[in-house]
Amino acid sequence: MSKLTLNDLRKLRDDKKKAMTQRDAENKSGEVIIGMGTCGIAAGGKAVFDAFLDEFEKVGIQDVSIRQTGCMGLCFSEPTVEVAAAGMPRVVYGNVDEETARRIVREHLKGKALVSDHIFDKPSVDIIKATGK
Repeated sequence: MSKLTLNDLRKLRDDKKKAMTQRDAENKSGEVIIGMGTCGIAAGGKAVFDAFLDEFEKVGIQDVSIRQTGCMGLCFSEPTVEVAAAGMPRVVYGNVDEETARRIVREHLKGKALVSDHIFDKPSVDIIKATGK
C-alpha cells in the first residue's frame, strides 16, 4: 500500500465533507432514508446508499438529504428506501439495487414521477389526506 500525500489527504477530506453536506437535513426540500439494518446491509444497502450519492452529484441535486435508518420491517424487500419529496406522497420502495436507486433520483426526485414497479408501501396518512377521511 502506498503512502498518502498531503494533497491526497486534502482531496479525501474535501470529498468526505461534500458527502456529509448531503446528509444535513437543514434547508432541504426532500429526504431519502435507506434501511440499513442487518437485513438491509446484507441485501446491498451500502451500495444503494453510494449510488444515491453518486446520482445526486450527477444530476445536481443538493436540496434532498440522505440518511440511514434501522430495519423498516420490510425485510423481504430489502434494500428498502423511503422517499419524501415536495409535492409528492411519501413512498417506500423495495428491492432497490444500484440502478433502481439511480432511477429514483432521475424519475422521482428530478422528474416528479413515481417508480411504480418498486413501490412497496405508501403510508396511509397520504391516503387519508387525499380522501378527507
